[in-house]
Amino acid sequence: MKNDSLCNESQFQIDLLPPMYGIEMTVALLGNIFALWLLGTRERKDWHTGVVFSCNLAISDVLYILTLPLLIIYYGKKKNWTFGDAVCKIERFLFTSNLYVSIFFIMCISVNRYIAIVYPFFTRSYVRPVHAKIASVLVWFIVIITSSPVFSFAGTEVVESDRVHNRTLCVSCKDKSRAKSHLKYTLFLMVVGCMIPFLVTFASYLGVIWTVLKNKNITTLEKRKVALMVALVCILYATSFVPYHFLQTYHVYLKSENLKECWLYNSYQVSKGLATLNMCLHPLLYMAVFDSIRTVCCGRSSDD
Repeated sequence: MKNDSLCNESQFQIDLLPPMYGIEMTVALLGNIFALWLLGTRERKDWHTGVVFSCNLAISDVLYILTLPLLIIYYGKKKNWTFGDAVCKIERFLFTSNLYVSIFFIMCISVNRYIAIVYPFFTRSYVRPVHAKIASVLVWFIVIITSSPVFSFAGTEVVESDRVHNRTLCVSCKDKSRAKSHLKYTLFLMVVGCMIPFLVTFASYLGVIWTVLKNKNITTLEKRKVALMVALVCILYATSFVPYHFLQTYHVYLKSENLKECWLYNSYQVSKGLATLNMCLHPLLYMAVFDSIRTVCCGRSSDD
C-alpha cells in the first residue's frame, strides 16, 4: 500500500475536477432548464406519468447543479473549503440525494415504460398521473431519509498544508472513529441505492425488449424510444452509477483500515466526475418520454 501523503499531495484530483465540473454544470444546467421550460409550455396539457417522473428528475438536477460552483472554487483553491461546516454538509447531502433521486426516478421511468408496453390496456384504464405523483413523493421521502445520515458523517476538517498555512477540507466522514460505521452506511447505499434499482430497471427493460421483439404492432417510433432508453440507461450505469459505487466502497474500506492505494484514489476521483455526468445525459432520456423535446431537437417523426 502507498503512503497517504503521496496520494494527498497528488495534483490529479485538483487538476481534473474543476474543469470537469465546469463543463458538466454548463451542459446540465442548459439541458435541464430547457426541459423544464418545455414541460411548462409545450407539455402542460399532457402530463402523463413519464412526464411527472421526468419533471422530478430535472428539478433534482437543477438543485444539485447550483452547488457545483462551490466545488469548482474548492478544488480551484487546492482543496481549501471556505464556506463553513454547514454548507459542506448541505453540499454532500445534495450530491447524495441527487444521485439516488436520479437512480430511483430512472427506475420509475423504466417500470412505467414496461407497464405501458407489456400491459397497454391496463395502463390506459388504471394508470394515471396522480399515481406517478404519489410514487414521486415516496421516492423523495425514501431518498431524503436514506441520505440524511450524510449530515452526521460529513463535515470540515483542518489539515496542515505547510509550515505556515492550514487547509480546511470538506470530507464525507470527518470523525475517524466512525470510519467503520461510515463503511457500513456506504455498503447500504450501494445495495439499496444502486444495485436493487439496477436489477429492477434491467428486469423491466428485458420485459420491454422481449415484448417489442415479438409484437409486430408496436410502431417504429415506440421502438426508437425503447432503444434510446435502453442504450442511455446502460451508459448511465456503466459510466456514472456502478463504477462510482464500487470505487467509493473500496476507497472507504481502505480508509477504515488506514490504507490507501494511489491508483484507486485517482480512479475514485474520475468516478466522482462521471457520477455528475448523469445530469448531462438526462435530457436525452426526456426525449424518449415526451414528444416536444424530441420534436424540437430532432424534428417530427412520420410516426407521430
